[in-house]
Amino acid sequence: MDAFILKLTENTRFNDDELFEFCSANKELRIERDDEGNLIIMSPSGSNTGRINLKILAQFSNWVYENETLGEGFDSSSGFLLPDGSMRAPDAAWVSKSKWGQLSQVEKDKFAPITPDFIIELKSPSDSFTTLKKKMEEWIANGVQLGWLIDPELKKAFIYKPSQPVKEVDSFDFFLDGENVLPGFQLDLSKLT
Repeated sequence: MDAFILKLTENTRFNDDELFEFCSANKELRIERDDEGNLIIMSPSGSNTGRINLKILAQFSNWVYENETLGEGFDSSSGFLLPDGSMRAPDAAWVSKSKWGQLSQVEKDKFAPITPDFIIELKSPSDSFTTLKKKMEEWIANGVQLGWLIDPELKKAFIYKPSQPVKEVDSFDFFLDGENVLPGFQLDLSKLT
């Protein structure tokens, strides 16, 4: 099972501030909200998934630090309020400096009401591939410019961009390229084994 969905009626749904308070009071849980206001409570990833995610974050954070004038990077504990009303927390995200600079300090301290320019979702063995593909499509529909879904078990990656078909990478013998969204960033998939 990849997640437990708590369906809420319209009268019991959390507004953005209530959701932030609920998540803050339950830090041991990984919680997201879908576009219908339902809470998605996900299990922690297995140790191997966490090990691989750290390898991804190491490469990503190196690029973020070397290019700090371009934007800000975020890990999996960062939630974003999206235009469709959902709150999602990708495994890694990046927001351009200009977009981040438009937020107030209060907005930055809670779930930022902003769509990242770039996200990474890492599939764990307990995740449903169908659910993750739908989530990636939602990221793109909400304004993400480049998204990577990485499946270490099958050694595949899927590249999502607006108005383009999903590109599948069938081997970890390649680099994923940040293109014009993350200029100069390349994720070495061979390091994820």
